[in-house]
Amino acid sequence: MTAPLATTAPDPVDGAGIAAVVAEAERAFGTADPDLLVASIAADVVVVGADGARVHGRPAVLAAARAGFAGPWRGQHARYVLTRAALVGPDVAIAHTDAHATDADGTPRDVGHSMTTLWVLARRDGRWWVVARHDTLVSRPAG
Repeated sequence: MTAPLATTAPDPVDGAGIAAVVAEAERAFGTADPDLLVASIAADVVVVGADGARVHGRPAVLAAARAGFAGPWRGQHARYVLTRAALVGPDVAIAHTDAHATDADGTPRDVGHSMTTLWVLARRDGRWWVVARHDTLVSRPAG
């Protein structure tokens, strides 16, 4: 038995909407803006951070973002590259991004790792919302 394809490519409007959510997150990270970081986060979101911590719900994600920008994320910047977006159904999409550290001007910085993220998005009331996000650090091999 041949496994079926489970996803389809988004049309240009959906692709742009998904890309806008990713760009918003990049802008939020670059400006240390926790409110912008949760602007497209669903109320019942589940986020797994790069440290493996699982956070449930928009208020908890906002609190974690405030703590992150005040502490370990302070002064950090990154470029988010959308590497794939696909529809799982008419109102559900997945996206993959790679994030690379930069300075405030967008010049790449070598920090010894990058990050890959799996996003699950749902369309509600004509816009895309993040319902799940999982960040994974990717170490650069030594040598």
